[in-house]
Amino acid sequence: MHRFFVKEKNIENDVVEISGEDFNHISNSLRLQPGDEIIVSPGHGYDYTVELKDFEDETVFGRIIEKKDNKTEPKMRVDLGQAIPKNRNIELVIQKGTEIGVNQIIPLSTERTIVKLYGSKEKRRIKRWQKIAKEAAKQSQRGIIPDVKSVVDLSNQDEISELFSGYDLILILYAGQTNNNIKQILDEYKKTNVKNILVLIGPEGGFTEDE
Repeated sequence: MHRFFVKEKNIENDVVEISGEDFNHISNSLRLQPGDEIIVSPGHGYDYTVELKDFEDETVFGRIIEKKDNKTEPKMRVDLGQAIPKNRNIELVIQKGTEIGVNQIIPLSTERTIVKLYGSKEKRRIKRWQKIAKEAAKQSQRGIIPDVKSVVDLSNQDEISELFSGYDLILILYAGQTNNNIKQILDEYKKTNVKNILVLIGPEGGFTEDE
């Protein structure tokens, strides 16, 4: 069954209103008709089964016939801090990260990051990356759309402090570390009450020793 994410404000009294790109997808690409059913998620971890009712101009209205918890969301929250790689490879990272259950994606600017984003260019990229996350969430039946955050500069101490707050465990994947591997670390923590994990991945050259 086809899945769509709809803002909470477009759901009222068991009636769902869908417009914009999703309307075009429902009406023109999928050619769905009144009586067909879709899955609608407001992005809070639960789903609605919705029967399509009325197509009016650029909007389709549906009626909620069932509400159920989304079973695809992992119990543990994992956020991904990814240094921006070359050649827009971060788009693949966002897509695959969304598919495997990442909660949010945080682009990083590091000493060895070649792609630097500022101002309007950063805003355009974030908007595009958020759209990629949304499409991947729909395809993989996620209960939420991972939030793609603004770029964090690892040379800025204030941004680092904000980035690191609120996590039970932070994993930094560093090629220079020879004493531990990720499996050993996770084995140490698997019996503890770890709920929120941040995983940091460097650019093509990896994190520097100072970082």
